[in-house]
Amino acid sequence: MIASKNQAIQTALHGDWLYATKINKAIINDNPHDIEALNRLAFAYAIQGDIKKAKSFYKRVLKIDPLNPIALKNIKRISDLPSRQSKKNETYTIPVNHAFIEEVGKTKVVELINVAPSKVIAALAVGQPLGIFIKRSKIFFQDQNKRYIGALPDDIGKRLIKFVKGGNKYEAYVKSATTNYVVIFIKEELRKARFKDQPSFLQGNDYSLEFEKKRQPKDHND
Repeated sequence: MIASKNQAIQTALHGDWLYATKINKAIINDNPHDIEALNRLAFAYAIQGDIKKAKSFYKRVLKIDPLNPIALKNIKRISDLPSRQSKKNETYTIPVNHAFIEEVGKTKVVELINVAPSKVIAALAVGQPLGIFIKRSKIFFQDQNKRYIGALPDDIGKRLIKFVKGGNKYEAYVKSATTNYVVIFIKEELRKARFKDQPSFLQGNDYSLEFEKKRQPKDHND
């Protein structure tokens, strides 16, 4: 199969872990040293309850890059879990930085502030792309109909404005939404040479989410 990084990211955003496994395996078949794909595959196995395979792929990452922060962090978090979940509908929790989807410093999951009215938020779908624009020294997001959705917190927004004005390109997607809040996944799509040693997103205060083998949130538009 022809697989791409964008496909792998989309399957993770939608929580389609079986398909995510297939896509990342295909990417690794083409490039066995693709660290990002190896991390994504390890995480997909962990979500499906196959902790043994998850550990094996994180170890493959660490053989290539012994200091890889994603593999080090996540293998530590799953170290006390059983090798395989035994009950069919059993759930488990792994708090994780969403940088596993792509690369440390290039992605972040953020809860927006000053969100739009509930009737606007209710129309959002998981994985839906959002437009990004700058106004009054803040970064805002809008849907395909140009309706305002929400804004980045100031500490993240002010840093990103410098990069956007300097030529960096970003994409944003809805990760989850209720009538009261919107969580987005934002990633760096293009980094200008002038910023080659400057990550878009700093580590620390990362948004952590709970993943379950079988999730059915009552109030999310998932």
